[in-house]
Amino acid sequence: MAISADMIKQLREMTSCGVIECKKALEESQGDFNKAKEILQKRGLEIAAKKAGRVAKEGRVEAYIHLGNKIGVLVEANCETDFVAKNADFIAFTKNAAMQIAAMNPKYIKREDIPEEVLKEQPDINKYAKEVCLLEQPFVRDSSQTLQDVLNGLVASIGENIFISRFKRFKVGEIE
Repeated sequence: MAISADMIKQLREMTSCGVIECKKALEESQGDFNKAKEILQKRGLEIAAKKAGRVAKEGRVEAYIHLGNKIGVLVEANCETDFVAKNADFIAFTKNAAMQIAAMNPKYIKREDIPEEVLKEQPDINKYAKEVCLLEQPFVRDSSQTLQDVLNGLVASIGENIFISRFKRFKVGEIE
């Protein structure tokens, strides 16, 4: 099947991946958009794993105040270059991550952050992790993905190591 420029453009708009990656995925899937998206997602996971060890000392702190000014969030997301820190997709990701924290009230960033003594108390560790770990929670804008899936897609499309290093959620009347 011949892959047209319109097909590549459509897949690129759906995934935010590069033109060449979209073309390769469409060729590999013989024009099937669903298979092409799966291929790109798999490649994104591979790319994210390769980049995870790279130093990321740039980034941004995002602030989010929920309507009514009762909940506020600060989140720090890191990347490798200041160029990426100013990228519209990276900024959108940090805004979405802050909104996710406000909405879902996670306690940890990832499963590895949960203390052993807390894990031992849980009857279902996987269920608990999905409730309290930011990256394992269903994404508030698309519940078919986790925030980790969104982050992996961003790493694949931008090509840098990106991660959330810390966050703080404030709610009026709530004291730790």
